[in-house]
Amino acid sequence: MTGFHRRGMRLPLIAAAALASALAPAATAFAAPPLLRIGSDPFTNTTSQHRTEVEPDTFAFGSTIVAVSQAGRFFSGGASGNVWMTSTNAGASWSSGVLPVLTKFAGGTYDRASDPSIAFDARHGVWLAASLALVESGGVRGVAVVVNRSTNGLTWSAPRTVATGTFLDKDWIVCDNHPTSFFYGRCYVQFDDANAGDKLKMSTSADGGFTWGAAKNSGDSANGLGGQPVVQANGTVIVPYLSADETQIRSFRSVDGGASWRVSVAVASAGDHPVAGGLRSEPLPSAEVDAAGKVYVAWQSCRFRSSCSSNDIVISTTTQSTYPTWTAPARVPIDSATSGADHFIPGLAVNPSSSGSSAQLALAYYYYPAANCTSSTCQLDVGFVKSSNAGFTWSAPTQLAGPMSLGWLASTSQGRMVGDYVSTSFAGGTAHPVFALAGPPSGGFFTEAMFTTVSGL
Repeated sequence: MTGFHRRGMRLPLIAAAALASALAPAATAFAAPPLLRIGSDPFTNTTSQHRTEVEPDTFAFGSTIVAVSQAGRFFSGGASGNVWMTSTNAGASWSSGVLPVLTKFAGGTYDRASDPSIAFDARHGVWLAASLALVESGGVRGVAVVVNRSTNGLTWSAPRTVATGTFLDKDWIVCDNHPTSFFYGRCYVQFDDANAGDKLKMSTSADGGFTWGAAKNSGDSANGLGGQPVVQANGTVIVPYLSADETQIRSFRSVDGGASWRVSVAVASAGDHPVAGGLRSEPLPSAEVDAAGKVYVAWQSCRFRSSCSSNDIVISTTTQSTYPTWTAPARVPIDSATSGADHFIPGLAVNPSSSGSSAQLALAYYYYPAANCTSSTCQLDVGFVKSSNAGFTWSAPTQLAGPMSLGWLASTSQGRMVGDYVSTSFAGGTAHPVFALAGPPSGGFFTEAMFTTVSGL
């Protein structure tokens, strides 16, 4: 996310083991798993912050996992470019590179890039990496949503244009990979039009991302941001999002392959505790769907904490038969509701081959052990929990990394940044979280990069 709507608004590559060791947690319920650095900021322009990588998204299909993120973050919005990181062996090893012909630092014409999102179109056998393309003239703003294509996750085409405008923001992409769906092979991109009060827009492709239809509104022309469309087993597309006034999680859907979109409905209220230290964070949804079409939406919420003193991660669900009704948000019991810890920026995964009472869930998130810290005292950690019974019970938490000082993170006009979202995907039957992890700056440069666990969790 470029950050225009928010409430707040060259170091040599070091060994992954060395950085992970430097950031090893002091004490955890379980020993922190070994970590693997899978990406780095390859850009060298003097106008942005290096070495920084922030805001990952991931998707897995078969044994291939593709992650995308921003690299070379600018203080005033966007990055030098968006980058890809790919494993073709279920996370055992990774390759990485730059999404080509996107920004002027990668052979393209746009000044900056942001909001990377990744999907796979199984019918057409193509990976699609969506990005927000930004210009600087007249103020930093998104003017296009574009998609780079790849048949193997390793070599990428020049971007295809999804939509253009004068002030666009926060894109997300998904494809219908259900062979029994009438709309199998259709892909959907969501974004918002900031010049129209953050009006949510949906564009559709039926040819593997080569061409995209005119963007359409929901049935009630809903306004919001951070929409994450998911496709149910019957081809229905559900789009959870944060309302423009940031008071509700809402959703809308299409039952005809994106030909039309119905009116939005409420999921739940979205009140959250402002995260201390000026860290960029707000209650954007993280959405996933299981094999039977049950949709899970997670976000940060203070509803279970006395006086809204800190956040939990909460989850609400709906199914093909119960929509538009959503369940009351349930608290993920990472710790006691009186712990004083703060949990935020969730990255939820659901094993797409699981469903019903045995649905496998995995959740990566950031947290502070003490919510009432300051920019100089906050200690940022990365946590992980999982469930093998659709969230009925959860594992004890594992601290993946940390603590990090906020001064180690890329600086933006709306606070220090690891990303407005984080991501987890299942491959090979296990969960693979990808997250931004930072060490102390050195030589005038940051050491903030993309990490995952050496093996699945």
